[in-house]
Amino acid sequence: MNAHTARRSSAESRQPTTCPPVRLALRPPTFPPGPVCGAWWPRTDDLAAELAALTDVFDVSRGRVTRIASHHGSWPNEPRTLPVTGHTVTASWYASGLDPHTIRLFSYGTGRWDLLVVPPHSEAGAAARLMTAAADPTLRLTGTALMAIGGPSG
Repeated sequence: MNAHTARRSSAESRQPTTCPPVRLALRPPTFPPGPVCGAWWPRTDDLAAELAALTDVFDVSRGRVTRIASHHGSWPNEPRTLPVTGHTVTASWYASGLDPHTIRLFSYGTGRWDLLVVPPHSEAGAAARLMTAAADPTLRLTGTALMAIGGPSG
């Protein structure tokens, strides 16, 4: 039996992107880690909808993200598991010990990364300043300190 095969033009073969590219700024890997290693600016406060785009970048560049941790109350919904591309990420929510403006990603056997979470509805200029500051290897500021000096009202 012969299956019908159709040729597609290059325009037809490109699949529309279901989610826009992740807005992420990271410190250069050659610098010692600081309190944060960069910043992530999600488009919404729906972690379940936003996390896959973030983990896609880390899965390829830094190792598969298997767990996340965040401060309790930082996200409207706090699921224990989050489906992402090709696997599930386990989430932990802490009342203390984690900066409320960060998310911690864990890659099995590779490491962990703390990212400043820029509020989704931030003005573009403020978000750009926060992302630049969080990725600056000369600054060693926590997420809370970054938000205090350059946040949406800063």
